[in-house]
Amino acid sequence: MERTDHMKYMEGMEVIESDLLERVISAMNNYDYNKYTEKDVTAALSRDVLSPDDFAALLSPAALPHLEEMAQRAKIETRKHFGNSIAMFTPLYIANYCENYCIYCGFNCHNKIRRAKLNEDEIEKEMQSIAKTGLQEILILTGESKKMSDVNYIANACKIAKKYFNVVGVEVYPMNSDEYRILHESGADFVTVFQETYNSDKYETLHLEGHKRIFPYRFYAQERAIMGGMRGVGFAALLGLDDFRKDAFATGMHAYLLQKKYPHAEIAFSCPRLRPIINNDKINPKDVHEPQLLQVICAYRIFMPFASITISTRECERFRNNIINIAATKISAGVDVGIGGHTGEQKGDEQFEISDPRNVSQVYEAIKKQGLQPVMSDYIYV
Repeated sequence: MERTDHMKYMEGMEVIESDLLERVISAMNNYDYNKYTEKDVTAALSRDVLSPDDFAALLSPAALPHLEEMAQRAKIETRKHFGNSIAMFTPLYIANYCENYCIYCGFNCHNKIRRAKLNEDEIEKEMQSIAKTGLQEILILTGESKKMSDVNYIANACKIAKKYFNVVGVEVYPMNSDEYRILHESGADFVTVFQETYNSDKYETLHLEGHKRIFPYRFYAQERAIMGGMRGVGFAALLGLDDFRKDAFATGMHAYLLQKKYPHAEIAFSCPRLRPIINNDKINPKDVHEPQLLQVICAYRIFMPFASITISTRECERFRNNIINIAATKISAGVDVGIGGHTGEQKGDEQFEISDPRNVSQVYEAIKKQGLQPVMSDYIYV
């Protein structure tokens, strides 16, 4: 079967004037993490402001013996810029129809799962149920199907969300800047897009069909979102799909260069690792262990101290409790990754398995127990 060229834009995809892709990929390709020494790591940790090369050193194998020092420095930076506050939110999956064939994803179009899409009444009921827990921030997610979850459908979900929540994020298929503007005008504050892997050759082998196959269009999603008026944008690689050090370095560089270009934009990182899904045996996952995940998160924090860092329920309760004391500033709670699960009437199957099933009050109390302050909304409109 002849596949679409993964580097060539499809009809209707907006092309913007930007050189970020070339700069990020060039930096990643030139990143030889084995060349860094203990001296490079200690030099990086001694600096108040890190260069990209310092960031590269902190992601290198040479930095692993310095994990305790990195964690201490990350904690100082976190408290300096965020105080003791830990923001809480929950994701709401409103549809799991998907047109992409991504071989590592539970939603991919060839998987035989229960597909579902919530209507406006069902979305409202889910949001009412979530709002009763006290949360004031929500992240709206769909599978990547423009046909089944068009821009107006997602925009309407944002309008409903604004009735119940102060902060509304979206994690949906990449859009053009005018479409992001529609979502923003409907109440969306920020956009998160996982690049999955920045290795375009590997990316091609993982994304076999659908719009997601187009690597550069996905890469520029955050920039188009800022052009569409979004206040903040989130970045992530799915650690374990490829060389996690190179992917983490590229993720950091992508965020760093975008913030230099758009200084007003709020930057956020997510740090997901591959979780068990029904096609796990097909992707030859590269294991990323907890010390390595901690290294990545601390490196993000020290390199970009102002960035928000989210820790998801892909990680276990123990790890999540520890990382909010070091570098993470946002945590999900009361999570259900199926369709319609918040009202107890799940209509569609989950995207992946979660590791931390705690409800909102349990996570709230766990945050307080560590002497930290749970924050239901980190933004005030005046």
